[in-house]
Amino acid sequence: MTATPALVDAHHHLWDLDRRPQPWLDDPDVAVIRRTFSPGDLRSTATQPIAGRRLHSTVVVQCVADVPETEDLLALAAREPLIGAVVGWADLTSPAIGDVLDGLRAGPGGTYLRSLRHLVQGETDPGWLQRPDVERGLAAVRDRGLCYDVLVRSHQLDQAIRLAERFPDLPQVLDHAGKPPIAARDLADWERQVRRLAGHPHVVCKVSGLITEADHDSWTTAGIRPVWDVLVDSFGPDRLMFGSDWPVANLAGGWNRWAATVDELLVGCAENEIRSVLAGTATAFYRLAPAPESDVPSPRPSPPAAPPPS
Repeated sequence: MTATPALVDAHHHLWDLDRRPQPWLDDPDVAVIRRTFSPGDLRSTATQPIAGRRLHSTVVVQCVADVPETEDLLALAAREPLIGAVVGWADLTSPAIGDVLDGLRAGPGGTYLRSLRHLVQGETDPGWLQRPDVERGLAAVRDRGLCYDVLVRSHQLDQAIRLAERFPDLPQVLDHAGKPPIAARDLADWERQVRRLAGHPHVVCKVSGLITEADHDSWTTAGIRPVWDVLVDSFGPDRLMFGSDWPVANLAGGWNRWAATVDELLVGCAENEIRSVLAGTATAFYRLAPAPESDVPSPRPSPPAAPPPS
């Protein structure tokens, strides 16, 4: 028996449609998640253990470019024990970005603000992250001891690499592993860029959002494994963190199916590697309160010679 930490979900969303609209949910393709999702919904949904660990704490992430949404999430974190940190939004291009960040941190739940994110995936400028006004905003984030969540699609990874080069003192995490084109089964360019990005030690990576980059109806663990193998080989387990991307994950199977998949992917990993992926990396990056430890069997079993299809 060995003492190991509980499970941290480093990337999920919450929204109350009665309080704050989410215009992106108007897309017919996401109709199944066009409703309010609360922490209680997450608790009742996230029941699948990973490597014997059950959900203990989470990081809730912004959805829309809206400071009031971030204020809502911070206030929620202050009263919700499940939430350990908030990834918020503020306009990086604004000359007032410093004042906005200071106001968020001084407001209700402000101490839970640990990182900023912008949906760069929706920007058409191929150098958006290198714009002078954006870099001024990122400097304000850095100077306040915050981190930055990098949300780009695979063809935008060069921006993430340049960001890492230009801001070596800004802790960065690549959301959803840079959205590899799993459904297209064409990972060569993604792999090349991810390996370059992983060469910067201040950048870590979320193992999240992969099932919605695969075919929503027919993905398998075997189809996800090539991405997992690249991430482990390039970043190493000590720079990876588990995230569910719930409730968006409901488009392709949901929290429990993704958790079961990660459980399979971790078979054969050393105990310290499992601890990093499932709690340690997220706890260090987002400065979460340490999870209580519990006894679970160790080591994990060795992988079978020929994994069954899933």
